[in-house]
Amino acid sequence: MRTLLSGPFTPQPHGDWDLDRGPPPPATRLTPAAVLMAISDEAAPQLLFTRRTAHLKRHAGQVAFPGGRQDATDPDAVAAALREAEEEVALPRQAVEVLGTLDPYRTGTGYLVTPVVGVVPPGLTLKAQPDEVDELFHVPLAHVLDPANHVRQTGQWQGQTRHFWSIQHDRHYIWGATAGMIVALSRRLEAL
Repeated sequence: MRTLLSGPFTPQPHGDWDLDRGPPPPATRLTPAAVLMAISDEAAPQLLFTRRTAHLKRHAGQVAFPGGRQDATDPDAVAAALREAEEEVALPRQAVEVLGTLDPYRTGTGYLVTPVVGVVPPGLTLKAQPDEVDELFHVPLAHVLDPANHVRQTGQWQGQTRHFWSIQHDRHYIWGATAGMIVALSRRLEAL
């Protein structure tokens, strides 16, 4: 994975429209955001997820990566992802070895999300910020990257039929943009 993210590449935006026929909105109309895909540095790497609190106005109760909107004070997407991870789950930014970024992801809710991939030491003591995060959990990286676990689903959103990815692990249901970013990472790794 380090090799994959160390070289130059031309970003190919992905998004909630990949499985649908309609064109995505232009990136200039989307709000910049970033998430941290924190992978533990161990023999069987784990990927960190959060479950957002139920009282939030947007994405309540959903499984997500630590992250959020890129602030004007953030010099770039990497800084935004590290700041958000520190705020949401108390992940010290100095504990993250940033490997690089993945292709930007356009969401149906109006964000252009840059996934930042980083390696973290196993066993870090993390703490959910209760105003934003109900739960922290890890899923084996091998499980979420396995295409056999990527399920294409269909649902209704804003009066239209939409298609999206989902990944199930134990009691956790990962779907939408979070699953879409994982599928994009899996496909990029397969292309090596």
